[in-house]
Amino acid sequence: MLKTLCAITAVISITAATAFPADWPNFHGPGRTNKSAETGLLKSWPAGGPRLIWTASNIGTGFSGAATANGVVYTAGVRDNASFVFAFNTADGKPLWETRVGSAWVADRAFARRYHGSRATPTVAGGMVYFLSDAGILAALDARTGAQRWNLNIQEKYDAPLPGFGYSESPLVIGDRIFVSPYGKKATIVALDRNTGKPVWETKGIAGGAGYASPVAIQNSGLTQLVSFTDEFLYAVNAADGKVLWTVPVTNSRKNNCNDIVYHDGHVFATSGYGRGALLVKLEPKTGGGVNATKVYDVTRMDNLHGGVILHEGRLYGSGHESRGWFCLDFKTGRQIWNAPGKGSITFADGMLYLYDEDHGTVSLARV
Repeated sequence: MLKTLCAITAVISITAATAFPADWPNFHGPGRTNKSAETGLLKSWPAGGPRLIWTASNIGTGFSGAATANGVVYTAGVRDNASFVFAFNTADGKPLWETRVGSAWVADRAFARRYHGSRATPTVAGGMVYFLSDAGILAALDARTGAQRWNLNIQEKYDAPLPGFGYSESPLVIGDRIFVSPYGKKATIVALDRNTGKPVWETKGIAGGAGYASPVAIQNSGLTQLVSFTDEFLYAVNAADGKVLWTVPVTNSRKNNCNDIVYHDGHVFATSGYGRGALLVKLEPKTGGGVNATKVYDVTRMDNLHGGVILHEGRLYGSGHESRGWFCLDFKTGRQIWNAPGKGSITFADGMLYLYDEDHGTVSLARV
């Protein structure tokens, strides 16, 4: 499951001066770093909070975040037992279109039913919107009209069991390819032609089922690597051909590896909840080809479940699950720099952290 800081149900003014917002075209923004390039934002909020500009309703239930491109904001929700993608005018919240993607996921386990709703955040690229529903339907929609160009049921095509919490991955687009993870018998992760939905390559054999994370593209050892999780392993494949490059065992008592990784300076930071904690992996090219992945540290701090982690100037910011509290760690050593009460989702802009507390529903502004 994915929970993001900003929900479409409330848009607030945080700018010090009027400015058109920069695009945020997919989950966790450009490069999936969860850092905005916006500047000129408020450094403190008035007593009553930032000014409310508009609200939108009738978008159903779920955990989807918002993506923005070319003056339009996109999100998703489950309404009347069906998955929908919605588009609104960024300036005033006026509804532009809504498209039904298909029937929604129905939990087969009682404890999962309270998490009913959409999971993924839409991805906007090349005039199209791509969305993976909780039931495993990957849809390609016209960004201007919402008209459906193609769709693919990845659960059926790749003989995959429906994940216990539904499909939660936000698709990744690079060039003319879209990457998505069925976690099925026929493929763990696949590359499709984003214009047609036809397979480019299909990779299987990575142990484990859905970890609920979304892939992140990194440049290392002369390769574009797609790094993500199954529920048992942190792994990377070559974006060019799907070849498995390296794996590192990572799991927890609930087998939920929900977070995107953080990459910097040849190192991958990964974190997981339910007591797992965080680890740093160093990547180096092998003699004769390939990639070595060596663990640098493994700590119990910042056992982040699904709220996201920010890297800024050598420091990691996020929250713990069972350990609770907002944390700041040194990226290279895992040493704790500070800890404060709270737990939830996080994002970054203009030298500030935006903290959404999942227990109380409050949003706070903090300096890094």
